[in-house]
Amino acid sequence: MTITLAVDAMGGDHGPKVTIPASINALAKYDQLHIILVGDKALIQKELEKNHYTNTRLTIHHASEVVEMDESPQSALKNKKDSSMRVAINLIKEEKAEACVSAGNTGALMATARYVLKMLPGIDRPAIASSLPSQKGTTYMLDLGANIDCTAEHLLQFAVMGATLVSSVTNNPKPSIGLLNIGSEDIKGNEVVKQAGELLRHSHLNFYGNVEGNDIFKGTTDVVVCDGFVGNVALKTTEGFAQMMGRFLTQEFKRTWLTKIMAFISLPVLNRFKKRLDPRRYNGASFLGLKGIVVKSHGGADSYSFFYAIQTAIEESKNNVLERIQSQLELETPLDISSVKKI
Repeated sequence: MTITLAVDAMGGDHGPKVTIPASINALAKYDQLHIILVGDKALIQKELEKNHYTNTRLTIHHASEVVEMDESPQSALKNKKDSSMRVAINLIKEEKAEACVSAGNTGALMATARYVLKMLPGIDRPAIASSLPSQKGTTYMLDLGANIDCTAEHLLQFAVMGATLVSSVTNNPKPSIGLLNIGSEDIKGNEVVKQAGELLRHSHLNFYGNVEGNDIFKGTTDVVVCDGFVGNVALKTTEGFAQMMGRFLTQEFKRTWLTKIMAFISLPVLNRFKKRLDPRRYNGASFLGLKGIVVKSHGGADSYSFFYAIQTAIEESKNNVLERIQSQLELETPLDISSVKKI
């Protein structure tokens, strides 16, 4: 099965210096992969020459504009119709690529993808989903920032998409779903969360119940569902905590000559610990709900990190995530929210 990805070569803080080496590494790993690098042709060719790379499975599609990292979504949509971001997304619509990967401006990428590709039937809003490390392996979480205010129906849709994503890429037929809340009891939370809980209990999904913030990293459930405001705060808190832990460990091991010796002896363990928690290995957030696969890389990603975003797009394409989401949505009989019992 040949998979063609459109890579926004100009997006992110570092552009071609990151996106092209990552693309080359992906082509080396996946024999059936074809990549279309979208952006300034001269700059892309220059970077390819630096890497001494030529391959028939890699082509260039010129785009004359770039969406800046601080540019508004409205400006990107109105004024940057030939941006590398938009052209890459257009390649999905034109069925020349199965997926798009970009490290560009998140708001502009979401707005452009939604405008160009439209939504899947039965989905009102797209959601940003990503994986996080947990004690049991990996926990997927959504929404991570696309939707600040959500209804109970939106949270149900997020759960359907999250469950389908996990079952597709991990071969888990019935992934468990947790609804992020301030307590595990059904009476906890605001009205939207309570109603979402009832909708989930009436769904075909494997609904575990309410989960709390610490359950994300315990791996209590395979998927954690929340609105974008809560999800984004949780994600940024996690990133900050991981950075703090790394600095604390470094400071303590450098404190005295004895701790430096201990650090040297513990180096293999520390390296494995660092690898397990390395955020670069979890780079690549999926924009679920669109009529196409769009994966967002962190804007400051290096080539190692951007490779994992490309890998995410490959896995979603290979496992037919879009078709599976649509099939799962057809199983869910709409439930009148007014009929949901008050808790």
